[in-house]
Amino acid sequence: MATELTQPGPQPATEHPADLQALARRHLWMHFTRMGGFGPDAEIPIIARGDGCYVYDEHGRRYLDGLSALFCVNSGHGRAELADAAAAQIRELGFFTNWSYAHPRAIELATRIAGLAPAGLERVFFTSGGSEAVESAWKLVRAYHRMRGDEQRTKIVARDLAYHGTSLGALAATGLPSLKTPFEPVVPGGCHAPNTNAYRWPEGREPLWAADAIEALILAEGPETVGAVILEPVQNAGGCFEPQPGYFQRVREICDRHGVLLISDEVICSWGRLGHIFGCDRFGYVPDIITTAKGLTSAYVPMGAMIVADHVAEPFMQGTESFVHGFTFGGHPVAAAVALANIDIIEREDLCGNVRANEGAFRAMLESLRDIKIVGDVRGVGYFHAIELVKDRDAQQSFDHEESEQLLRGFVSGELFRRGLICRADDRGDPVIQLAPPLIAGPQQFEEIEAILRAVLTAASARV
Repeated sequence: MATELTQPGPQPATEHPADLQALARRHLWMHFTRMGGFGPDAEIPIIARGDGCYVYDEHGRRYLDGLSALFCVNSGHGRAELADAAAAQIRELGFFTNWSYAHPRAIELATRIAGLAPAGLERVFFTSGGSEAVESAWKLVRAYHRMRGDEQRTKIVARDLAYHGTSLGALAATGLPSLKTPFEPVVPGGCHAPNTNAYRWPEGREPLWAADAIEALILAEGPETVGAVILEPVQNAGGCFEPQPGYFQRVREICDRHGVLLISDEVICSWGRLGHIFGCDRFGYVPDIITTAKGLTSAYVPMGAMIVADHVAEPFMQGTESFVHGFTFGGHPVAAAVALANIDIIEREDLCGNVRANEGAFRAMLESLRDIKIVGDVRGVGYFHAIELVKDRDAQQSFDHEESEQLLRGFVSGELFRRGLICRADDRGDPVIQLAPPLIAGPQQFEEIEAILRAVLTAASARV
């Protein structure tokens, strides 16, 4: 596949890496990071440059980016044309707000997205990122129902372990207690149904049990109080939970039966991650709202969006009505210009086709690791997969908190990085390793991933 990537430059990004370490320790507060873990002998990883599927640290060491930074650098690192698009837009119009004004790039991008979205989703509301997109969707749901006289519809149904963002509103939908407890009380209204992790289901359970559990929860809460159901096409937290065949069709029927809106949270699963522009296309359902971000610009600049069906937007388009919500930088002209150039790359190089053509080989590579005794399950779709690690594979016994801490953070995470692979070792739920390489990746990168994973997981298995 032809790509337009920058040529590798000098590998060391700075002549004074020690200065960067000292400054980072003193001034930079990293997200979701145990800052106290960086003692005198623990170096902060500083990624200084990227090219294609690879990034380089401050010392010039190369790493295969098996996570697309954070599920978002879909087109790969070092795309000169995205930099050119940003520079050209800055020269023309560096910024103007979308509050009561429009500018050409926002109009063009909204039109482009509407043309790619499922039929009927024609309105695009821009944000600065994924949490803002989810926050916007939930506010829209509440305002929509209120305008229709259903003021009680203030609840949102999500799934256990699901991550939908970190703002206080989005936290209500997020199904991870560890992320909510430090900030309680969070915004009320979040309700959680079982997820689709069939690996942990009892044998013989009905395949659409998890979908039917959503209806049971709606009925228990009172359908007149539920505004929306929010689901990722493939659930991220917990480790890439796939839906069962027919799951989303059943959920769509349930939502329609009870007057509940369906939000497809595609902050990760859109822009080719699952081999389609939107994850809902992969599974054949049409939501009322799509939330997206990350891969929209391949994360070269921050941007998100809420894509809304006409029937949901229509009440806000009449007379003196408005959706009294917004963000200063939503629809930023530079971000919109980069997004348009990024979509050009996705379409020109058929990155969705590349994912579909290679996902079988990617999955087979991960499945080949099942001969290592701590590999319990392999799951995922497209270029979005996880390996669940277990203490006893026959009993599907997971590690306790202390064991997981020692395994993942005490060994696996650091050893993978030391050997040159960036991926995610996580235990929000059961311990997993997640992989989501850039959409330009292929067999060469799969071989590199397999070699490093096999060595590290074999060593980890010997420690159990």
